[in-house]
This record gives sequence, structure tokens and C-alpha cells, in this order.
Amino acid sequence: MENLAALGVGCVLISPRGERSFPALSETPRLLIDKSLGRPPVDWEMFHGFWFVSDRMKGVLEAVDRAGVAFLRCETRSLKGGAPVYWLCDVVRRLDVIDEEKSIVEVLDDGTAYRRYDNMTNSRYVFREEAIGSAHIFRPRFLEHWIICDQAMKDACKAAGVRGMRFGYAYGNYKDLHR
Repeated sequence: MENLAALGVGCVLISPRGERSFPALSETPRLLIDKSLGRPPVDWEMFHGFWFVSDRMKGVLEAVDRAGVAFLRCETRSLKGGAPVYWLCDVVRRLDVIDEEKSIVEVLDDGTAYRRYDNMTNSRYVFREEAIGSAHIFRPRFLEHWIICDQAMKDACKAAGVRGMRFGYAYGNYKDLHR
């Protein structure tokens, strides 16, 4: 990110505490692609609290579950010209899906606005399927560093040939969820 210092967010680009969204930025993020700086981003690439996504990945996410994600276009340039378009992406849908009575979970900061689950303990999360509804991608409330998607999203990513995504089992009872 060529202008991270000028964006007005300090040295780390993250969502405002307690919500999922892009912080107010003083200018458009500028991504410089140059092999001397390292390899260019793939279709889904972690960047601070967000992801860089390609146009191809953006298209997959929008086609499968537009309401679950938000995008901010980056000004992308290459020293050799012809840079591809990249976007900052955030999974903004937060769902209260953890069935605490059936899960094995330790709650941290209970009774505060920043309640969360301790993911460092031997936890087992059971999802309330009715809370998921028709969502294809989301973050579980109180476990928001996870991104959960269903088989439809996974299949769409594979069919589009996107690179950079890793899928695994979500440790719940919902067979089609992947993180």
C-alpha cells in the first residue's frame, strides 16, 4: 500500500472497534504492484484487518452473497503499466449463530460491549442453523476473526479458479460451513 501513512488511520488499517466497515479514509488507497517489492496479490490476500481482492473475486462474492460483503476500490498502479484492479474487501455480515448451551466455549469480557469467545481454549462451537438463514458468508458474533462460508460460496470460488482462499471445517454442527 503506497499511501498507508496518508490515509489518516495510523500504521494499521482496521474496522472501527465493535463494527465491520471501512474506517474514514482521507484519500483513496493506492496499491503499487512492482516485482521488486514482492509478488503481486492473488485473488484473496490478507491486508491488515481486510483483504485485497481481485475483480474476479469481487465478482464471485457479489454473485453469491452481495449483502455479506463491502468493497472499497483501490487505485492500482504498476511501474510497468497495465495494473489489474484490486479492491479492499470486508465481510460485514455478523450473525449471532453460536449456540452457547450446546457449545464448549469460554466467554471473555462478558457483560461488556466487546464480549468475545476465547479461541485459544479447546472450544467446540455449535451453530444455530436458523440464525444463518440464507447467508452464504458471514462472521460469527463474538468470534469475528473467523469468516464462515457455505458450500455454495466454496464451489463458486473453485469454479472461478480464484487463488488465495483456504477452506477448512468450521468446528460446528453445520455440515456445509467452511472457514
